[in-house]
Amino acid sequence: MGDEALLRAGEVILLVDLRRGKRHLVTLRLGQAFHSDRGFIPHDTLVGAPEGTVALTTRGARYLALRPTLAEYVLEMPRGAQIIYPKDLATIALFADIGPGQTVIEAGVGSGALTLVLLRLVGPTGRVISYETREEFARRAQRNIEARLGPDVPLTIRPQDVYLGIEEREIDRVILDLPEPWRVVETAAQALRAGGLFCAYVPTVPQSQRIHEALAAHPAFALAETFETLLRPWNIAGPSVRPAHRMVAHTGFLTLARRVQPDAGGSPGPAPPVASDEDADAADGPGPEGA
Repeated sequence: MGDEALLRAGEVILLVDLRRGKRHLVTLRLGQAFHSDRGFIPHDTLVGAPEGTVALTTRGARYLALRPTLAEYVLEMPRGAQIIYPKDLATIALFADIGPGQTVIEAGVGSGALTLVLLRLVGPTGRVISYETREEFARRAQRNIEARLGPDVPLTIRPQDVYLGIEEREIDRVILDLPEPWRVVETAAQALRAGGLFCAYVPTVPQSQRIHEALAAHPAFALAETFETLLRPWNIAGPSVRPAHRMVAHTGFLTLARRVQPDAGGSPGPAPPVASDEDADAADGPGPEGA
């Protein structure tokens, strides 16, 4: 077993209560212990143990020790502001086409969930510039980012109001988690390179309507589209297979548009997919026997 599989002092791990399912983020420190109502686990017993080991508390409770995935980390990390949930983070990553080497403007850092995803995707050759006016949010986000990625990341946090303008030019993406993203449409048009992409995340229908209409009417943007993502877990236990009673349903709307030349802007969004004859037949279900 390689050393990389062994848990190390100073890293953040996930402890999962195997009876209750409750999860805890823990930074391993020699001489300290994880405490719960089910007893405690000395960190020294976990440091040097292989990832995926089961540790027993002093009261016999079993906890699974793993390095958290990024989705697990953002759900359990300390937060002040409401985070963007993993289902929406994944959708932003793909539909906003975030990739290595890009320069991405983000506004509304919150607790740093989206920033973590952006930093992972742009990589060491890219750059993330985050506009955040609330100092306490910026500090918390930086702590969460450093705990996950370390201090050496291509991140600049600007303590400035993005509504007043974006300093950078020829950037690849603008990603907004703000109450009034329509106020940034004009400055985003000036900052984005041709072909760049604008993405706004908002929680309500009136907000999504207003940002969509602002983008659709602007001569420098085209292909505006708005949608949401729903996540429904399933319970599978032998012959009992059913949807979970609770699901991660509406959390927010995503609105995206492309930065284009002025004579191409203000165009409608993508046309809905046209069903083929085979799709239509499948939707209608099987025909009568012998047809």
